Amino acid sequence: MSMMDWNGYRKQLIAGVGALAKLSPDTVKGYGTLGSAGQHTGHLDAKTRELIAVAVSITLRCDGCITVHTDAARKLGATQEEIAEALGVAVSVNAGAALVYSTRVMDAYAAAAAGDSKEA
Repeated sequence: MSMMDWNGYRKQLIAGVGALAKLSPDTVKGYGTLGSAGQHTGHLDAKTRELIAVAVSITLRCDGCITVHTDAARKLGATQEEIAEALGVAVSVNAGAALVYSTRVMDAYAAAAAGDSKEA
């Protein structure tokens, strides 16, 4: 059993974006231009770009991105194992970012402590 109806949600999302496009066509057109810009360079194939998008989707916690890019990756031939590997990279990078930002917290603590000693 799925956590949610991803196929239904994807259809609902696409319809919602279509409705927004009628109200703000330049916004949606601009988004489309950004989304298709990478395909014009030819450096990465479409499946690789979608695997990256899937990994970024979990970092952004965007259910819409998850359903659209997972479906696109699957349709481009991405296997469940390839998607899992891309997700593993995202998990690792997110953990790494937390580790890096942990050093910033420790630096902020040290700066605050140094400020306390200067005030004394």
